[in-house]
Amino acid sequence: MQDERDPMAPDGEVNPIDTDYQVGQDNVVINLGPFGLDIHNRVFAISGLGVIAFVVLTLAFQNHVEPLFSGLRGWLTAHLDWFFISAGNIFVLLCLFLIASPLGKVRLGGTEAKPDYSYLGWFSMLFAAGMGIGLMFYGVSEPISHFTTAFGGTSVENGVRTDWSPLGGAAGDAAEAQRLGMAATIYHWALHPWAIYSVLALGLALFAFNKGLPLTMRSVFYPLLGERVWGWPGHVIDILAILATLFGLATSLGLGASQASAGLHYLFGLPEGVTTQVLLVIGITAIALVSVVAGLDAGVKRLSQINMTLATLLLLFVIIVGPTMLILSGFFANIVAYFQYLPALANPIGREDANFSQGWTAFYWAWWISWSPFVGMFIARVSRGRTVREFLISVLIIPSTACILWMSVFGGTAIHQYAQQGYEAVASAGLPLQLFTMLDVLPLAQITSFVAIILVVVFFITSSDSGSLVIDVISAGGKIDAPTPQRVFWCTFEGLVAIALLVGGGLVALQAMAVSTGFPFTILLLIACVSLVKGLASEPRGT
Repeated sequence: MQDERDPMAPDGEVNPIDTDYQVGQDNVVINLGPFGLDIHNRVFAISGLGVIAFVVLTLAFQNHVEPLFSGLRGWLTAHLDWFFISAGNIFVLLCLFLIASPLGKVRLGGTEAKPDYSYLGWFSMLFAAGMGIGLMFYGVSEPISHFTTAFGGTSVENGVRTDWSPLGGAAGDAAEAQRLGMAATIYHWALHPWAIYSVLALGLALFAFNKGLPLTMRSVFYPLLGERVWGWPGHVIDILAILATLFGLATSLGLGASQASAGLHYLFGLPEGVTTQVLLVIGITAIALVSVVAGLDAGVKRLSQINMTLATLLLLFVIIVGPTMLILSGFFANIVAYFQYLPALANPIGREDANFSQGWTAFYWAWWISWSPFVGMFIARVSRGRTVREFLISVLIIPSTACILWMSVFGGTAIHQYAQQGYEAVASAGLPLQLFTMLDVLPLAQITSFVAIILVVVFFITSSDSGSLVIDVISAGGKIDAPTPQRVFWCTFEGLVAIALLVGGGLVALQAMAVSTGFPFTILLLIACVSLVKGLASEPRGT
């Protein structure tokens, strides 16, 4: 029989932080009939009103905001690509250092803590929440894009490169173009993004489970700010975390809506466009609200396991009916190519491939970082009982391997169709449609395409559901059992932000807001690295 003790309480030895702060002490409790609110007054008010103002203004001036979003994204990625790429490298190096150092023996939750979830349940939750919609959207489109641009080689106008090829390309060499294209894709989906998630997740888990602080962003900065984290410096940190999470999620929800809309048009002839995408966001947000009310175990965990099952079945189907031997051999060849090209791809200075490093890498790193409060807190909540070394190896290697396999299967099949079978539609189709055009020439195309749409929808629901739980914890001052109406509020506004961005500029607007909120949060995350090491150094280590 499970005991009734505090699930956040440590087991065994820890070195807690001595503070008089009580979780929720600055909260405002409001009862409205059967409904209640328990919110951090400043954090909830400022972030909530800011989001409402953004939605209203974007919808009111939708004809004028697209150039603004486009210019904002272009300026940030053009001038700060070196900063995002350098930050990504720092996060990877820190994770490798912690794995190899004695600090890896620290156990989250105390020296005697036991994991709350099995490996299978743990992996399925962190993977589905972390990258689901992105893998569905880019699983075919990114490898085939990098392959075709690399194969086409470089082009220069007025002394400036105008092509989108990674590095120097591989003009006319199909085999090397495939290696370079897959290496560039894996670079964006393997160690670097998962290192970003790992650093923040580890900090949140350490300061909540070992140090006894609230499970919220500000707690990670206690070693550097001390008691000031409970004042305005902490309020600003939490507000930035909420805004970064909200706009990072909105980017993914917008991508999911555009892909589901394209798939429904492709399969059933339904109208394609912003109206359909908005209706999809509304419908799926409504479903997500049901899951939000059900809670973490009944909602997110169950949906994550359903999605993992469907994704695995689709993956196995493509392996079996696609170019099986090419896929299996390509998986290992792609890993070799990734490590061969990694130093050049991760180089932050002196890049000649500006379109690739700015348009792809800088955007991706900002997007992953804007997602990191959401995914980091979600991973932290389900990772109690793991050692730092076990945590980092698992969160880095297992999902990275799964991403490499996914890209090798779907991207490798698409490249084979284009390069070996002359199937040009898979490369010429729009990004949201390329997955369906790849499946179209395989057996049972109608069924597998429908399964793909279901996957996008359920990943959509899982992301919205998980994001609402996480944002609610931050806006409630670290309370993990805040009233359900607050999660309903945030889930609703995730959908409204996605709708506002779709109406106000489409994909460009989505990307612009992910980059613009990712930039200030990158600075915070780099500072958090110092705080994390200081916190780990003070903890007792297991044998």
